[in-house]
Amino acid sequence: MRFNSLAFRLFATSAVWTLIVLPIAGFIIYSLYRDDVQASFDAQLKKLATALAIDSMGGAVDKPLAPTNRYEPLFEVTQSGWYWQIRPLDDPKAPTLVSASLATSILPSPFERKFPTDDTGTRWMNVAGPNDEPTRIVELVDTLDHEPGRPRYSIIVAGPLDWLEALVANFRNRLTIALTLAGLGLVAVTLFQVRFGLLPLKRVERGLAAIRSGKAERLEGDLPAEIAPLQTELNALIRSNQDIVERARTQVGNLAHALKTPLAVILNEAREDDTSPFAAKVAEQAQIMKDSVTLYLDRARMAARVGVIGRVTDVAEVCEPMVRALERINRDRGVRINFVPKPGVLFQGERQDLEEMLGNLLDNACKWSRTRVYLSASVVAGAKPGAGEIEIVVEDDGPGLTPEQRARIGKRGLRLDETKPGSGLGLSIVTELVQMYRGSLVLDRSRHGGLLARVRLPQA
Repeated sequence: MRFNSLAFRLFATSAVWTLIVLPIAGFIIYSLYRDDVQASFDAQLKKLATALAIDSMGGAVDKPLAPTNRYEPLFEVTQSGWYWQIRPLDDPKAPTLVSASLATSILPSPFERKFPTDDTGTRWMNVAGPNDEPTRIVELVDTLDHEPGRPRYSIIVAGPLDWLEALVANFRNRLTIALTLAGLGLVAVTLFQVRFGLLPLKRVERGLAAIRSGKAERLEGDLPAEIAPLQTELNALIRSNQDIVERARTQVGNLAHALKTPLAVILNEAREDDTSPFAAKVAEQAQIMKDSVTLYLDRARMAARVGVIGRVTDVAEVCEPMVRALERINRDRGVRINFVPKPGVLFQGERQDLEEMLGNLLDNACKWSRTRVYLSASVVAGAKPGAGEIEIVVEDDGPGLTPEQRARIGKRGLRLDETKPGSGLGLSIVTELVQMYRGSLVLDRSRHGGLLARVRLPQA
């Protein structure tokens, strides 16, 4: 999964959203649970305080009554964290009643510390207990027999906050584990969803690669409804490309037949009259027209072939028979061509164009070599996938060319040595074909002493 891929964008977006939403949801659930547990704890404390006030203050004449019902067994366990206390507010000499768990300790009064009451007249306060443990206190202020104007008493019930915190912490830990597992599961499902959802695009990629390599002529297979129109349009584009190429070839052929015959008649008629200056001029201009027609028809044929989808040529299959043929032709001079074929060097183009380029380069090298010609073909990797090139290098051990001659050579019809057979069109044809395929041709001095020609062409 590459950084700039569509799959990475979908996966990263979903993963980031999961990492943002799950912690927020977890915090909200944790906060709600903590509030619920706190409310339940406070309700239990207030319930105990209310029951204690009813039992101890109801029916009392001159002092509070010790409650007969203890309500909570932990009230009887010394320093258990659960305490109750009934303390006079108006008469400091009156006795203070405490639970067995409180022993000789006294709890502070929120009333005396000026804590405000809630809507029900109850005061709340968090303090350190007898053993310095965190403790929550609820306080009710009541009078004997619940009658106004009589002495007031502070009725306190206290419970341990560490019990509450332990309960909440346990829930937090379990919630964290559950949300972590859910997050990992969601990320894994997202990865599978992205892979599975984009799988048809892999099939499209393989189908297009098969078309480019010449193994298929159209994009086949059943694709999802969202991609099926793309398949239809691509197949239509391929058919249109092939139709345009075929029409171009047909028109070029028709034009060639339409022009060559009249030009041949004009040339023959003009050459029969070898005494007239007019006939000589006509023959000269007709030959120029014939050369121009041939040149532009060749260019049209090359342009029609270049870029055709699905045309792939194995370089080794072209080189091997050509090497054998040229060695037989130059057997009397003892010329040998050193070539070691490499598999997998594929040219994105027509076979006849590659034969044209290699034939001209090897033929020139054999003409000018002493005894050896060196041919190699390899793949040059590109900066991006699918942007590679093939490199074909032809060298000879002949006299070579000077930098000035290398700059001049390649012009159509130019021959540096009239003693050698040829028309001077070989390198110009190679140059035009290389340019048609958006490749490059470089001439340099060979390490063997002669000329080095390096051609780079698109790789299939």
